[in-house]
Amino acid sequence: MSRDLIVGVDAGTSVIKAVAFDVAGAQLAMAARPNVYERLADGGCQQDMAQTWATTAAVLRDLGEKLPGLAGRILVLAVTGQGDGTWLIDAAGEPVAPGWLWLDSRAAAFVDAYRAGPDDRRRYLLTGTGITACQQGAQLAYMTRAMPALPQRAATGFHCKDWLYFKLTGRRATDPTEGVFTFGDFRARAYSDEVVDLLGLSAHRRLLPEIVDGTRTHHALSESAAAAVGLAAGTPVALGYIDVICTALGGGLYEPGRQVGTTVIGSTGMHMVLQHGADAVPLNDDNSGYTTCFPVPGTYAQMQSNMAATLNIDWLLDLAIDILGRAGVSRDRAGLLAGLDDLVLAARSGEIVYQPYISDAGERGPFIDANARAGLIGLNSGHGFADLMRAVFDGLAMASRDCYAAMGAQPEEIRVSGGAARSAALRRILAAALNAPVRSGGREEAGAAGAAMIAAVGIGAYPSMDECVAAWIAPHLGGLDRPDPELAAVYDRLYPIYVQSHRALTPVWRALASARRPA
Repeated sequence: MSRDLIVGVDAGTSVIKAVAFDVAGAQLAMAARPNVYERLADGGCQQDMAQTWATTAAVLRDLGEKLPGLAGRILVLAVTGQGDGTWLIDAAGEPVAPGWLWLDSRAAAFVDAYRAGPDDRRRYLLTGTGITACQQGAQLAYMTRAMPALPQRAATGFHCKDWLYFKLTGRRATDPTEGVFTFGDFRARAYSDEVVDLLGLSAHRRLLPEIVDGTRTHHALSESAAAAVGLAAGTPVALGYIDVICTALGGGLYEPGRQVGTTVIGSTGMHMVLQHGADAVPLNDDNSGYTTCFPVPGTYAQMQSNMAATLNIDWLLDLAIDILGRAGVSRDRAGLLAGLDDLVLAARSGEIVYQPYISDAGERGPFIDANARAGLIGLNSGHGFADLMRAVFDGLAMASRDCYAAMGAQPEEIRVSGGAARSAALRRILAAALNAPVRSGGREEAGAAGAAMIAAVGIGAYPSMDECVAAWIAPHLGGLDRPDPELAAVYDRLYPIYVQSHRALTPVWRALASARRPA
């Protein structure tokens, strides 16, 4: 039997997926299982590391049941996963504690103090990335002060995908995105001891694993992992980049000769543009955003990321479900989503300003404020559920515009992926708010596809990413949603009010956070 498949694993916060592609990029099968996490009263948000591995192994076995003979057909297995967070293991390879997630806000006070201090600007100029409570650097700094036993017991600091790569291959490694934007110099695409020192973590420099680029390097599936996942020992395994970069790659961010942007509307909102060369990366005065290595030589993805995207939609849907349930009417999210596009588009835009900062971790892009919270401005007694949902969609579009504005030049086209990209209403609203054509990336599993593309180049199935993109991306792009001029004019009037509102509310959020703390 010939080896003709590439499998991409995408370990998300809520769902872990394994997707099989042929070498030309066609998706053949997918398996998925839910992933679970725990919220703590102190702002913590964590995941059981052993359970995350067990679920990943089970998903790969499920995929094998859908594709008989899978073990003999795989060319390479690629893995990506949720970004940021801190997953510590000891010298024996066992977890020191549950994995801290990107939703964890325990380091918020440290971040506020650090951003007000003298070292943040220099750290930002080296990493190109604003410090936030979700990042490993901030979380380790917090642990060092509040829970010193954790980093002292640890031998290696991972992110989610790094932990899974270790379980698959036995190698302690991270990739060029998460290693560099947290602890590195983006120009050198390597760790920076100066950054580690600026974070006060020189004593824990030993925790940083080697940086491995999946476009050039892979390692073999171990005997123990092979037994767990139902594949053949020795199968090449490639470490993908962080999930959002894999999603951007699989969603069409890279197209030689064009300047396109990518927006990923999932639990969070990720907005990216591609910069060719380190000198082309603009660094803002607010020390915000991410600069990440991209799996094409000499290129960088510049990213602004708002903490909550579809989480805002989920909140309003769940509110409706609760109210209906109390009246004896049973509905679920899927049922309410049916027909939601028509409902949203029928409501008037620009009447309510909604700030989509519903995450417990506040906001990180294009401004950083762990105290930021969602809010509705402009409500009157005539507004109903449809108006509220339209305001939420408008708020997501305004957050996207805010993020692109912080990155400078407007892309000539925006490619949208993530669960909400299926919404025609949201695509139309985004096109008008950004005043740019919006196109669906075409792939529902863009993250797994991007990881698989990195692996395909890494094993030599394609001589470069340019050739891989031509085969894997171009044939799958969706049609264009062009901006409606009248609606674009509405958003041009609304956007300054949106910005003014979140700036004015900064002291209110701070006061609310103080009031919520125990006396």
